Amino acid sequence: MTRPVRPRRAASLILLRSGPDGAEALLGRRSRTARFMPGVFVFPGGAVQRSDAVPWSGETPPNGDARQSRLRISARAALRETFEETGFIVGRPIEAGAAPTLPEEMSADIASAYRAAERAPAFDAFVPIGRAITPTRSPIRFDAQFFLADGGLALGPLRRGEELDEVGWYRVGDASPAPMSPAPMSGVTQFMLARALEVWSGAGTEMMPLYRHIGSRAKIEWRPNDAALGR
Repeated sequence: MTRPVRPRRAASLILLRSGPDGAEALLGRRSRTARFMPGVFVFPGGAVQRSDAVPWSGETPPNGDARQSRLRISARAALRETFEETGFIVGRPIEAGAAPTLPEEMSADIASAYRAAERAPAFDAFVPIGRAITPTRSPIRFDAQFFLADGGLALGPLRRGEELDEVGWYRVGDASPAPMSPAPMSGVTQFMLARALEVWSGAGTEMMPLYRHIGSRAKIEWRPNDAALGR
């Protein structure tokens, strides 16, 4: 019997904003030739890389707590992946000439984008809203942390990356993006979108869902959410 693939750490960022017809989310369709989840709409995100463990200058340390440190690494991965896949940085204005020095391991394109926009990464705006683990039957597996942030902090130009097609803002006020049908999302993406909309509307974040599978069935476990990212 083949042993399940060990899941890689990953992070995904759900950006929501208010549109003329309700809430909108930043989504992109994965390439139909992709090895993982081909042809479906997803949020920007991907595997955590070694460079994501290096703090960005100007960060306030996450209080030395191991859980917060782990979340901060995931948040850096989510920001990096969002830029690579959509062209957006997510940050707050800072004083001219005071843009952060980003790690040497990080892509020069990302560092240049933050400096040119005079923005600092907005870690304080990231709300951890859930975690999901790819089923054991999948040959490619991730243990992904999902974050929610205000789409108003995203700054472009918006562009299509190597992994996502049809990138854009889609109306999701009813948790069913229009006009994408009949089956534009995986179950976990639909779940995390609904969860993000709940938090966006003011629902409590005292508990955090873990979305995984037992056999072929999805199972959701709710656990105390005792972490905050801070600045």
